Amino acid sequence: MPMNRPVATALAAALCLLTAACGSSSDDKAGDATAEAAASKTGYPVTLDNCGQKETFDKAPGRVVVMNGASVAEVSTLLALGLGDRIVANQQTYGNSEVPGRAEAIEKLPDGGVKQNDAFDVPRETMIGLRPDLVLSTTAYGFDEKNGFATRDQLKDVGAHSYVSPQGCDQDTSKMTIADSYRLLRDMGKVFNVSDKAEELIAASEKKIAAVADKVKGEKKPRVMVLFSNMSMGGNDFSSVVAKGIYNDILAEAGGANAFENASEGSFADLSKEKVAATDVDALVVIGYNDPDPAAYAEKLLKEFPQWPAARNSTYVTLSDSMYLGPSNDLAVEKIAKMLHPDAL
Repeated sequence: MPMNRPVATALAAALCLLTAACGSSSDDKAGDATAEAAASKTGYPVTLDNCGQKETFDKAPGRVVVMNGASVAEVSTLLALGLGDRIVANQQTYGNSEVPGRAEAIEKLPDGGVKQNDAFDVPRETMIGLRPDLVLSTTAYGFDEKNGFATRDQLKDVGAHSYVSPQGCDQDTSKMTIADSYRLLRDMGKVFNVSDKAEELIAASEKKIAAVADKVKGEKKPRVMVLFSNMSMGGNDFSSVVAKGIYNDILAEAGGANAFENASEGSFADLSKEKVAATDVDALVVIGYNDPDPAAYAEKLLKEFPQWPAARNSTYVTLSDSMYLGPSNDLAVEKIAKMLHPDAL
């Protein structure tokens, strides 16, 4: 008995699904090959798995908002990759930098006329009004609705991609390393189709750090206190003392060790003056976050704790963005190594 047309059509469709043979004419195959070649040439689409969320880019973003996050990692990374012209609103600044001209370049970037909310960042309504196609945040904090910020889903609804920097998914940066700075560079390199530039920067940084680490290998590791100048994060006299994170990786490469690494399970320790006084400190690394004179703060500390070996030898260095997540960790490694092991370098 002849098969009626609907049944025949359904069976044919089923066979096509099973064999993947139907509809694959030479024209279709040629079209697929052309599309693949075009994607290969442009570098798109690009998909990142970011904090468990897939972000697929069909082209390079042209309207980027950089959230504050008490960081300069993201804005410095974009500038290092030559992408400053893509930024429509930047909220990040340290006020100074180890990279010549970077602080001035950041200062010249548009801020989008943003009036920060009580959580010191871009409010939800303002963010949507900026019409971004990419929003960068140091941690997931920047996309938390409880803080008055636009969520990642809300941004997606208006056609904007979002990105949380490495180790920022759970807002715990205590496990951050220099490798995370490289990952941020690589991710932005992929997103903006400048991977060659990103790999060039990474290779140069790795080479410099390896050269320094080789020179200080086998040297005694001085105990270093790392802290932010004139900044309070807790209830004690010394609440901005670094315990864990990328800082320790930088110290290790420079031939040093964190004197307060075991003082906290998190990134920062909240210490009393007595605890600080009872710890031998061989050297100071003072990070200036929008502080015009971190050296004055360092000198004040050395006078306050004359029993420290660091005080007897006036051993300190002031740093800013190179000591944090970002493209310039090699500069921090070099400067700290020269302070700790001047004869080796």
